[in-house]
Amino acid sequence: MSLAERTYRVLVGFGARHRLCEVLPVGATKAAIVTQEGIPWAVDAGIEQRSFLIDDGEDAKNLETVEELCRGFARWGLTRADVVVAVGGGMVTDVAGFAAAAYHRGTAVVHVSTTLLGQVDAAIGGKTGVNLPEGKNLVGAFWQPSAVLCDIETLGTLPVREQRSGRGEMAKYAFLGVDGLRDMALDEAVAACVACKARIVGSDERESGERALLNYGHTLAHAVETVGHYNLRHGEAVAVGLVFAARLARRLGRIDDQRVRDHEDLICAYGLPDRLPEGVEAPALMAAMAHDKKVTGGGFTFVLDGPAGLQVVKGVDPAAVGDTLAEMR
Repeated sequence: MSLAERTYRVLVGFGARHRLCEVLPVGATKAAIVTQEGIPWAVDAGIEQRSFLIDDGEDAKNLETVEELCRGFARWGLTRADVVVAVGGGMVTDVAGFAAAAYHRGTAVVHVSTTLLGQVDAAIGGKTGVNLPEGKNLVGAFWQPSAVLCDIETLGTLPVREQRSGRGEMAKYAFLGVDGLRDMALDEAVAACVACKARIVGSDERESGERALLNYGHTLAHAVETVGHYNLRHGEAVAVGLVFAARLARRLGRIDDQRVRDHEDLICAYGLPDRLPEGVEAPALMAAMAHDKKVTGGGFTFVLDGPAGLQVVKGVDPAAVGDTLAEMR
């Protein structure tokens, strides 16, 4: 993956985690392995290493967890010249990446991504962060990893629901220019999504322009997660968000019925939800969307499809948002 300042390797394939020694920063003598109790995949950094466990679930994706990690790093004697290795899914890479960005004002991090959602999105591109009660991923930093290992072997042990959730995040790439995504073998699909994201992030690391398109479907998704207390997995919420964004774009005259069906058919093919869950009400969703990170002025801001492809659209009429939410029941 190439950025303006540097390039790092993203290795995709069966057994990729075994190549960790190849990608560690030169000079590191300690590796802090951040992972979770239920993750069965061990890694060997080839240098002194210690595991630091974090709890499961979005409730543990918070500043307290980051503080606990950093204090553990300090007690162990991890230095700025050493490395943090995140082994797990998107929650692990988000939290460990943010801890690495903050510890000593920046310590190298390598992501060993073990979920489909993490491999096609969370581990790639340097976005790190944690949640606040007011919303998802509201505190974080841009901190590029030294390398990313996407081990396809780890995906075979994921629960079915977790695999489906990953496909919800993958689905957005079908509308970002990845053709034939549904028909690709899994390793090819992961590599294609990584290449697409790398191209976008390489031209806009800090989300001042094109990178915001990677949030397609996420404005409603994050609101659904926050309001619904994370009863839906992230990729499931993104699937709902993609269908919502397509229907909103149609309501605004940006796309036609067939383009909406393209979204609905892909979500259906992946076995994902395309309606709002019970108990999640429109006023609460609209309040949560008003706090979305992409909002920089008045009105609602969404990534929406249109004649020229995906675009960031600001000042969307609240009435159109509310009517489309009603359509999602």
